[in-house]
Amino acid sequence: MTSAGRAGRVRVERRLMTARHGARLLDRKQHILADELERFQLRLELGRAEWEELAKEAALWLRRAAALDGSRRIEAAAPLEPARVSVTWGSAMGVLYPQDPECRLPPVPPAAGSSALAYAAVVHRSALEAGVRFAAVQRAELLLSVELAATRTRQRAVENRWIPRLENELQSIRRQLDAQELEESLRLRWAADRNSRNAVRLAQDSDGRGIR
Repeated sequence: MTSAGRAGRVRVERRLMTARHGARLLDRKQHILADELERFQLRLELGRAEWEELAKEAALWLRRAAALDGSRRIEAAAPLEPARVSVTWGSAMGVLYPQDPECRLPPVPPAAGSSALAYAAVVHRSALEAGVRFAAVQRAELLLSVELAATRTRQRAVENRWIPRLENELQSIRRQLDAQELEESLRLRWAADRNSRNAVRLAQDSDGRGIR
């Protein structure tokens, strides 16, 4: 029984050590993710401001071009091919997120309208590039936010539930082992005292027979 209890104590001690190590790793991951998220949140605000400003300017010049050139010339000024976007992927503590997006714009058709139409096309291209950058940062911020929240939840579960439960289990095992060891020690002492008394009694009986 004592041997099984000692094996259980070793097993729980190892699990407790693993849990504490895991809590430290989760805490480190949380701080790294929080720093990375703060950096992306700053870029997000800057990217949103840039995109909104260019989008407003593009809408303004589109209205002016519509007034001067009409919808047919606007349609004729539209590129024949769609824009294409490619991204590379960065990583922070195992979280993959898009970064450094590249927006490949199609060739601009020959100008056939007012300067307002030409400038509207230029501003729309700039707004599209800004929107792509903003979307990539927004997605990265979302992915990091989700992982940070999950990491904090796991860390609280380890620190507030798993570690205390293992500590209580280990304390209970230690109390049982202490009680068993005390019981065994008392049993050995009683056995030793009994043997000692028996030896004294035998010696006394032997002396008594010798006297007779």
